[in-house]
Amino acid sequence: MSRASKGVPSQSNAGRARDMLQAWAGQSQPGQAPHCDRLRFAFYGRVSTEDYQDPVTSRARQREQAAALVAGYGRIVAEYFDVGQSRELPWARRPEAAALLAAMADPDRGFEAIVIGEYERAFHGSQFSLMAPLFVHYGVQLWTPEAGGQVDLTSDRDEQLMIALGIQSRREIARTRIRVRHAMATQTREQGRYLGGRPPYGYRLVDAGPHPNRAHAAWGRRARRLAPDPDSAPIVKWIFEQRLGGHSLARIARALNDTEIPCPSAADPERNTHRSGTGWTLTTVRAIVANPRYTGRQVWNRQPTEHDLIDPSNTGLGHRQVQRWNLPCGWVISTRPAHPALVSEADFISVQGLRATRQNTAPDRRYLLAGILRCGICERRLESCWANNRPAYRCRHGHTTAAKPDPDRPKNLYIREDRILAHLPALHILLTGADHGHRPAEPPSTEQIITHLRAHKITLTYTPQTRALQTDSPVVVKVFIDRAR
Repeated sequence: MSRASKGVPSQSNAGRARDMLQAWAGQSQPGQAPHCDRLRFAFYGRVSTEDYQDPVTSRARQREQAAALVAGYGRIVAEYFDVGQSRELPWARRPEAAALLAAMADPDRGFEAIVIGEYERAFHGSQFSLMAPLFVHYGVQLWTPEAGGQVDLTSDRDEQLMIALGIQSRREIARTRIRVRHAMATQTREQGRYLGGRPPYGYRLVDAGPHPNRAHAAWGRRARRLAPDPDSAPIVKWIFEQRLGGHSLARIARALNDTEIPCPSAADPERNTHRSGTGWTLTTVRAIVANPRYTGRQVWNRQPTEHDLIDPSNTGLGHRQVQRWNLPCGWVISTRPAHPALVSEADFISVQGLRATRQNTAPDRRYLLAGILRCGICERRLESCWANNRPAYRCRHGHTTAAKPDPDRPKNLYIREDRILAHLPALHILLTGADHGHRPAEPPSTEQIITHLRAHKITLTYTPQTRALQTDSPVVVKVFIDRAR
């Protein structure tokens, strides 16, 4: 009779039981490395960019460091490697790291520990403190070269080490960001160097000789600068001349569309794939008129990148990059001209803040309901206008004089102010509940009713088909406007 039939475990079963006990002993004592070479690891690595780093080389280096760290304790059975992801992103926002988190939650995940080749590749700032409870919850070990092996998730010493590494990782990012920003500011101010990006409409990029950095020049890289584009530069000059002549931005855009001149995104579609290229708009003309680079000086930091919290109530989600227009006091302008100018500095300064003159304007015009009325067709706010010597409001449903009329657009909405003011007392009675026995001693004036609407942020929606005036407050009330007489 065999030993197994007598109740004595076979050699293979005994070895497997011994391995399981050793693995259990290693997991139950986080501060000690396990004495088992059967521990299964999941490798995680990351490379931030593909343009300035080789993902293949970086992955191989991190993988070799991780394999050397776990040699004799186990083997790597799974790999998660993020490419093009910043360390500032939390794990849930990195594709491969998020997949690793999902695998950790699976009871049949196939690994007992996670190993990384470099701490900075996995964690940044306080990310380790946010991730440590997950490792403990799912019973997954964490191995890092900085800790010399397994990180004791219950040890104050290892926790302090991880916190210090996180601060160092964040400091490395901040130091690099400050160094790059100061370098770009100096290159713009002192050298007027072109720092990349899409050239402004009216310019094109030309060769400017060898790269100022000797190493880059030895590799064959060339510097570039802005030069007037023969097709679009005259258009920019014409825009400034029209603006100096007193024409409005909308009128200039309409003239450009009528003459079928391609807009900036249509003139250079390869660099403007994010735009439609359908035609000139008021904002396009405004951006050209407000761009100081047409004076021949290089300008940087007009629209810097900032980092805002995704959700202030959950800081673990991290930040997102946003771009905001900077005030002129924050611009960096070259001390001398860096490229040919399309407009003189005096003309550029004169154009800024210039407003087109309006005919037959009177200083005593008042619009009591400005900002309160909304269109019942397109839900836009009605704009104020003066009609037949009386205040009125209109909605052109998104149409401006900068674009050609759309035949499918609804008919313009017009409503006189006096027709609405006559129905405001009835609206006020319904809103305040005065029709239920709470009528005040004296009816409120028109100014008091409008002040009440503004204080409670109540807007009035006018629908021309039904001639109905309706509020958007929690108590929706409606009155009907009489036909015009």
